[in-house]
Amino acid sequence: MQLQDYYWYFKKAVPEKICDEIVKYATSIRDKMAVTGHSGDPETLDEIKDLKKRRDSNVVWLNEAWIYREIQPYVKLANKNAGWNFQWDHSEQLQFTKYNKGQYYTWHRDGFIKPNEHKKIRKLSVTLSLSDEKDYEGGELEFDSGDIDPSKERAPHKCTEILSKGSLVVFPSFLWHKVCPVKSGTRYSLVVWSLGWPFK
Repeated sequence: MQLQDYYWYFKKAVPEKICDEIVKYATSIRDKMAVTGHSGDPETLDEIKDLKKRRDSNVVWLNEAWIYREIQPYVKLANKNAGWNFQWDHSEQLQFTKYNKGQYYTWHRDGFIKPNEHKKIRKLSVTLSLSDEKDYEGGELEFDSGDIDPSKERAPHKCTEILSKGSLVVFPSFLWHKVCPVKSGTRYSLVVWSLGWPFK
């Protein structure tokens, strides 16, 4: 599949006041270590070390309608404006993510290898910046447009368009991306995935 635009962004789309309310609400809930490709919480030190090779961050799962209402219009607009026109019908839970100093997420794709129990796949991913760029250093979101694994021969693209609080980016869930290690401060973000029937 050829894409004209690998991602579509909106600068300062969500008001700062709303972003601050999301952070205040999410940080009032006990967070958990992010687990990727692992069912349940890690139980041993070895499991934790293994998981942290790929991803080191903390998450809180949210399902608040008022947050979806802020984000979903931009998903629909990006899907149309970028020319993807993916068919999707619902979104997963919202993932509030906290990256402290030294934390990161290595190269990955959000798409399922196989459809979920409802026979749906992730089609569109959204990252909303909840921190201002002056609040942390590092933690850049990077993209690689390759079909297989990100290559050392290709320079990844840094998504600098969403550094300011309230900015968001929408992209196909099969696109390779990563979060670089945070060098100082704390990076807060919100991620949501839109699902639909598998591509034909």
